Amino acid sequence: MSSASPSASSTPSSSLPAPAPFSIAYPAAPQRWDVIVAGGGPAGVSAAIAAAREGARTLLLERTCSLGGMGTSALVPAWCPFSDKKQMLYGGIAAEIFALSKEGTPHVNPAELDWVPIDAEHLKRVYESVAVKAGVQILFDTFMVGVQRDSDSRVRHVIAANKQGLTALEASVFIDTTGDADLVAFAGGEFARGDAAGSLMPGTLCFILGGVNEEAYPRVPRFFTPTIEEIIASGRYPEIPDRHLCHNKVGTGCVGFNAGHLYDVDNTDPFGVSRAMIQGRRMALEYRNALREFFPEAFGQAHLVQTGALLGARETRRIIGEYTITLDDYLDRRSFPDDVCRNAYFIDIHLSREEASKAKDWDKAVCHRFKQYEPGESHGIPYRALVPRALRNVLVAGRCISTDKVVQGSVRVMPVCLATGQAAGTAAAMAALGFGGDVHAVEGTSVRARLAERGCWLPEGSAQTSPPAEAEQVVREVAGAPA
Repeated sequence: MSSASPSASSTPSSSLPAPAPFSIAYPAAPQRWDVIVAGGGPAGVSAAIAAAREGARTLLLERTCSLGGMGTSALVPAWCPFSDKKQMLYGGIAAEIFALSKEGTPHVNPAELDWVPIDAEHLKRVYESVAVKAGVQILFDTFMVGVQRDSDSRVRHVIAANKQGLTALEASVFIDTTGDADLVAFAGGEFARGDAAGSLMPGTLCFILGGVNEEAYPRVPRFFTPTIEEIIASGRYPEIPDRHLCHNKVGTGCVGFNAGHLYDVDNTDPFGVSRAMIQGRRMALEYRNALREFFPEAFGQAHLVQTGALLGARETRRIIGEYTITLDDYLDRRSFPDDVCRNAYFIDIHLSREEASKAKDWDKAVCHRFKQYEPGESHGIPYRALVPRALRNVLVAGRCISTDKVVQGSVRVMPVCLATGQAAGTAAAMAALGFGGDVHAVEGTSVRARLAERGCWLPEGSAQTSPPAEAEQVVREVAGAPA
């Protein structure tokens, strides 16, 4: 037996090499791309596919190890509507992805356009296969942590961080599809955040329950607010905060939930997100326990299969673009000469903790299921809303395009993100290949024409009817605008 002391045996060997000195220097990647897309959610995937199909050498950066963002890593269980309640509103890449995603949910009517459930694992493969086939180079497990910008307001590199360290990646045009306008913020671009006081919509950590009884589940109400109120009133489930609960069958014996709110969290604050993720996982387990008690036939044997790997964020930064879509634009069903897609989704604002505590009528206060538009009505999203005002070679797509606070509550959803993504990718390729990367030199009408050639639905105009007085009043109250 050795007589060496424990402390002596733990002494590091003197033969170990000295640690490498810490350095923040970052080499430039040897290759250069026409278009770099930062963020692989619906907007980013669509943007990258569009740019690559237009002939641009395209790199897609994604911080996780799968594409799809909210619909995959965050486990949002269903697509928001693809229709205007009269017809399919989206063509092009959005329609392509939507059709392929339905193959993962064979229990759903193939003709259904609204609130179609999502099989997250299937959707990951859909995004990857379409992107790879288009020629997109995908770089997973990579964070964008900064940019290098010239004095002429042109971004030269994004700084990416992964297991190889820091690398400067160069492109002619960059597309910010981070959802939080990270690239624009790093580049010193202009953005707004929340309302006048900076208040943001709460987030949600979605989850999936397995072991759900297939025969009993169809008898569970789509919305069961009275039961949720009873659950909260029982006092046995303190982690369940409010009446927000949506659920969709996402597979055999599996139900996805978009339930509850995580208040006072900013998706750009990693400490806040970390606290919210911990709380969200506790919350998901309590929902499982409550559903077992209150719906034993359907959920009596249910178990928690998975919680989202990403927080379901609804709102953070939104850019200040060449044009800002306003509440008046939404209420007037306004069209623009440079429309690159349409939107018919209702204004879906989830209240902050303070606002929720004062609300007496949940539906009207939050605008859930409150229809501002009649069937067939929509408004346009102009190219200018995707163009940051002060940056020469950057475009934006997804929930952080240029809108006011209220309209952001409508355009933030995944079908719109797919559509604005295709528009941004198409315009980025046009700028990179024909205008030296200057996205301001690209005519929005030319982008619109190219999108139409690619199968996107872009009518010459839309129904311009007066909004119902009640709808206008409620929306203006939420906006804090004068009636």
